[in-house]
Amino acid sequence: MAVDLDYPPGATPLDADELASLIPGHITAQGELNEWEQLNIEQGEAWARRQRKDILDEAFVRELHQHMFGETWSWAGSLRKSNKNIGVEWQQVGVKLRDLLNDARYQIDHATYPPDEIATRFHHRLVAIHPFPNGNGRHARTMADLLIQKLGQPRFTWGNKSLTEATEMRTRYIEALRAADSGDIKPLLVFVRS
Repeated sequence: MAVDLDYPPGATPLDADELASLIPGHITAQGELNEWEQLNIEQGEAWARRQRKDILDEAFVRELHQHMFGETWSWAGSLRKSNKNIGVEWQQVGVKLRDLLNDARYQIDHATYPPDEIATRFHHRLVAIHPFPNGNGRHARTMADLLIQKLGQPRFTWGNKSLTEATEMRTRYIEALRAADSGDIKPLLVFVRS
């Protein structure tokens, strides 16, 4: 059964092999996929809140993705093996992910930035690495929320709207990420608490 996907601006398209790894056979449209993934994501977030593990660990990063998307995609939790419209070359994903985790530990240990900025910079770099075939933004937002809570601050609000659909809020989020790509983290710092 074919799935008709309508990607919002800034989304990562799946290649044919990745799309063939869809687990539920009843999904035929983007809206159905979004609903199914959201239920899976909520289960993954609930799992993450129960954990007492070090979140700045590659195994945790992958396990969280698996719990967020494991009932949707058979590749959930596996680092991507192809290049995308965003992200580092797929061969560099593991190295860049380890660098990010080590850098975040250093920033925390040395109070390099205030907590919001540490978690926001972490989020931006995780999205920029794009470690998985799909679900990177949702996963990176959850990781940033977990990190900011570990740093003793409340979760980010992310505009208080869904960022998966083509809305004005998603446009603002993508623009803030692009500003961070250019070295200006301020719009993203503002957005995470909007």
